[in-house]
Amino acid sequence: MRKPEPVQMVKQRRDAALERLVGGVPYIRFLGIKFDRRGDELTAIMPFDDKLIGNPMLPALHGGATAAFLETTAIVELAWAMLWEDMENTGGQEFEPQLFTPRLPKTIDFSVDYLRSGLPRDAYARARVNRSGRRYASVHVEGWQDNRSRMFAQATGHFLMPSRDE
Repeated sequence: MRKPEPVQMVKQRRDAALERLVGGVPYIRFLGIKFDRRGDELTAIMPFDDKLIGNPMLPALHGGATAAFLETTAIVELAWAMLWEDMENTGGQEFEPQLFTPRLPKTIDFSVDYLRSGLPRDAYARARVNRSGRRYASVHVEGWQDNRSRMFAQATGHFLMPSRDE
């Protein structure tokens, strides 16, 4: 029987897995999106940058940047859920983050509701998986800035899940 790993080692392994998952997508780096992990829960953070402004007269975040932020949040949440399951099934001890290739879901459709202008400041988002099967998943995402109860955008998406054999 194996001796359990120290908690710090498990945290480091999980953080490395998340970094590998997110670091493999150049567009995530371009937008500057980061993920804050608390256990298995992720909060996406898109730090403000002038390149994200669509209307300099207001100024307001570009709708495309907002949609990409929400879609990225949904995809990473789904991929993280699959990865989390893999890590938990091995007890974390045999899972080596540097050896896995991230499997990302493919977008089938994605609908964004723009509720108010995105202000020139950091944005946050969380995704909730409504349904996830072997081949298909449905996700709802909420985006906010200063106050979580005042969303500036929300979205719903449907995704084709990658095969476990890929």
